[in-house]
Amino acid sequence: MKLFSVEKPGLYTTYQDLGRVGYLKYGVPASGALDRFALQVGNILVGNERGAAGLEVTMQGPELLAEETFVMAVTGGDLSPMINGRRIPLWKSVLIKKGQVLEFGQPRQGVRAYLTVSGGFHAKKYMGSRSVYEPAGLGRKLEKGDELVGEPRQQKAGTGLFFTEIPDYDRDVDVRVVKGPHHEQISDKVVSDFFAMTHDVSPQSNRMGYRLQSDLATNHEANVISDGVPLGGIQLPGNGQPIILLADRQTTGGYTRIGTVIGPDLPLVAQLPPGGKIRFKEVSVEEAQEAAKQEEQKLRIWERFTR
Repeated sequence: MKLFSVEKPGLYTTYQDLGRVGYLKYGVPASGALDRFALQVGNILVGNERGAAGLEVTMQGPELLAEETFVMAVTGGDLSPMINGRRIPLWKSVLIKKGQVLEFGQPRQGVRAYLTVSGGFHAKKYMGSRSVYEPAGLGRKLEKGDELVGEPRQQKAGTGLFFTEIPDYDRDVDVRVVKGPHHEQISDKVVSDFFAMTHDVSPQSNRMGYRLQSDLATNHEANVISDGVPLGGIQLPGNGQPIILLADRQTTGGYTRIGTVIGPDLPLVAQLPPGGKIRFKEVSVEEAQEAAKQEEQKLRIWERFTR
């Protein structure tokens, strides 16, 4: 069933789910939503499985004409979503009627919003995932004239998060990091400076990785034997400018890594605009695991109450 016709595609709008699993060994990135929390909550609000495909909307959103009446939700960054020119609430399911137009205005907070629809979008699957990874030809961004299809189920609108549960996507954030694994090649002073200073997000940032502009003075041997790179891994090349690896990252890398951003804090990184500021706080593996458990428990509770 046709849900939307694309009147304007926006700056960079793609289908994303929670990524493709099991293909890193073949050199295929996992991809998936950069703000996994926002996508999962959006799916919960419209009655979907958490991993259903949604649209990841970057900075300048699309203009979509509804071809049917169904329930949808917009989560993540506040890109001023509107139906027929009237603002709609974020983090809450709403009804859009046939013939109405969904569009986005000025970014107010964050840089990525997620549009989910009841029943999910039925985009083409590549290796078990609907996530777009354009460099390998696995899907493409939205273009004018595209038709977005799905099979919406009967769903009640009006389900939303309590305001205290809605993330605050600030332009100046503190992010938790587990140190390692290449500290034997990085001096104690560089590690100390890394955690003490504020880093700026470079305009040369994308879904593959966020490049940071830092004042780290380092002359360490930055090359290592290539190994698998984790989501959130922080590479430290010889120029002292860290790179936070994200969903479209390469599968292996040969730069030293100074640490890894914990999963629950990755949305704070992914929602930073160019020029945003970031500081890192060291935590233990146990603390990182506990934060992940708490987030998962919260999602499961919301899932139960919306079914």
